[in-house]
Amino acid sequence: MAEVIQALRDVTVVTGASSGIGRELALLAARQGEVLLVARGEQGLRALATQIVAEGGRATWLTCDGEERDAAAQITRHLAANGMSCLQLVNNAGHGIVGLAHRSDCAAQIGSIDLNVRFLTDLALAVLPGMVERGKGGILNVASVASFLPGPGMAVYYAGKAYVQTLSESLWEEVRGSGVRITSLCPGPVDTGFLGRATGGAKPRETSIFHVPASEVARTGWEAFKRGQRTIIPGFANKMAAILLPFLPRPILLKMVMRRQSGRQDGR
Repeated sequence: MAEVIQALRDVTVVTGASSGIGRELALLAARQGEVLLVARGEQGLRALATQIVAEGGRATWLTCDGEERDAAAQITRHLAANGMSCLQLVNNAGHGIVGLAHRSDCAAQIGSIDLNVRFLTDLALAVLPGMVERGKGGILNVASVASFLPGPGMAVYYAGKAYVQTLSESLWEEVRGSGVRITSLCPGPVDTGFLGRATGGAKPRETSIFHVPASEVARTGWEAFKRGQRTIIPGFANKMAAILLPFLPRPILLKMVMRRQSGRQDGR
């Protein structure tokens, strides 16, 4: 068995790799070793893999929809069939729905749970035992500043990200001292395709003090992950918001978040 493990190639698996923060994280990971790029769309994956190879890196890609029940199994089968071992996992794939929960499409909201919670957990639990056994590697889970707040106007997404944050911190403690790193990356607003999908096509303006470019979010998160930091919140304003806002009286905080999400839905 040991000889088989040694024969496998260590790779970093990046989900949601075709755009935004995932793409930037994949580029950073590719500077340190081979990457397996995973996302729903082939075009973005192919273009990114071509760029990485042109820059001297090693990259392959796999189209996979994280909302499918066997998505994590598809990835692990692909790894085994191609002689790969997941040294590092970047759990970045995710989406949310902006709007009142009772007025939003139920299937779409349940789909976001499948992607943001079930798929992330399924894939993490599939690769974590091997990491602990080898005493190396790690998992970078992309959560959100939303992890620390209630989320009226985007309730299911906020609840899912709170789960990701709690899971990440718990796993960090469970594997502490094993040589395996677990980090939760909690960005605030980022100018990616995420909000366009969340609002059904509208592209809200994200030019506030909370806005941090995707490249900076990725760099900050990757550096924290390599240090083994438990949680990282890019941007001073986002960090202060995550620390201070939960101390506000709950009714006031709920109204603040609701007003913010209503603005996003209107494209503001």
